Amino acid sequence: MKEVLVIHYSQSGQLTEIVNNIVSPINSNETKLTFLNIEMVNPFPFPWNKTEFFGVFPETFLQLPKKTKPIPEAILNKKFDLIILGYSVWYLTPSLPTTSFLNSPSAKKIFANTPVITVIGCRNMWIMAQEKMKKKLQELQANLVGNVVLADRHINHISVITIAQWMFSGKKERFLGIFPKPGVSQKDIDESVKFGHVIKNHIINNNYTTLQNELLNNEAVKINPFLITVDKRANILFSKWAHLIVSKGHKNESKRQLFVKMFNYYLLFAIWIIAPIVFILFLLTYLPLYGKIKKDKIYYSSVALK
Repeated sequence: MKEVLVIHYSQSGQLTEIVNNIVSPINSNETKLTFLNIEMVNPFPFPWNKTEFFGVFPETFLQLPKKTKPIPEAILNKKFDLIILGYSVWYLTPSLPTTSFLNSPSAKKIFANTPVITVIGCRNMWIMAQEKMKKKLQELQANLVGNVVLADRHINHISVITIAQWMFSGKKERFLGIFPKPGVSQKDIDESVKFGHVIKNHIINNNYTTLQNELLNNEAVKINPFLITVDKRANILFSKWAHLIVSKGHKNESKRQLFVKMFNYYLLFAIWIIAPIVFILFLLTYLPLYGKIKKDKIYYSSVALK
């Protein structure tokens, strides 16, 4: 019997539903699923208040770990045939609970020499978060064999509004009766079960060589070339902001909170003013850079690490 460990952290429950749907076909007489929900010693709030929401930015982006609750001995002492790791994206980075767990000694023991499939539930930008995840899994000596991405399909500025409303209210509903529901569409969540059927065949055969290609044939990853550009540039700027804020002291110090507020205003400016300008420049350079864009789409759809 194949042993599969399913790990994730979810605040709203959306990622839980995604992961459960994907793994539902895997549970059979030939495979056994073990579930591990990442838990923080000091839990993050949901719904968020704005102070907490923006306050976690620097530690999240810089992947400075917080304490997670201990992992059961039954999991630590077992060798798994496959790990399915679900994560959401906070500030262009795997969520802070996820990176905190992956920085623990327990993760090092669990992931070593084990095939891993990542499952991402996010708003829209996940490219560089997955690159960070690839590097972390490499450090853990794990073998990334597959990736599935479920993202909010609405245009960027619509999803900014709906996600913010969801995060601060805790309610996944149509905002003002005008905007669409936030997050990954229920249709995409319901249909994600198809990825589980693909994954199951590879678990039973103990061969993951062609797994990602088969997942891609089932539309497991969809790349928006423009968002690759935005993600890369935003990571450069976020790095400067994160280091600046951390240098101003601990979380509750007034000087640091001032710079967090400044980052908040910068973020709004970047989304509503800078991003449209970048989009225009992207369109103007699309044809000259078409070859590179095509190569980028192939690479970021894969499980390879440059």
